[in-house]
Amino acid sequence: MIDLLKKTLLAGVGAAVITKDKIEETLDGFVRQGKVNAQDARIMADKIAEQGRKEFDELAGDLGDVINEKLSRAKNDHEARIAGLEERIRVLERAMAEPPTRNGEP
Repeated sequence: MIDLLKKTLLAGVGAAVITKDKIEETLDGFVRQGKVNAQDARIMADKIAEQGRKEFDELAGDLGDVINEKLSRAKNDHEARIAGLEERIRVLERAMAEPPTRNGEP
């Protein structure tokens, strides 16, 4: 499960890098065409990058919350199962510790 999460996050980072490259390429094209000056293009690129970082941080935080919730739930489930098994063991140990009876006599 951890490997899947790592791969998912790395894919997201890879997509962010590709997107950043594409944005810069597009803005460079606008500068070459004279649609925007280089300073304005840099400001737009910075704003887009900042918004992307914010969205990524929010998504990472949300993902972290979901993971923590799932891990907590799994831990609680395991603890409940272990407690049940420990109780069964105690009952069996008590039953084995009692002397055997003959024909229902103590």
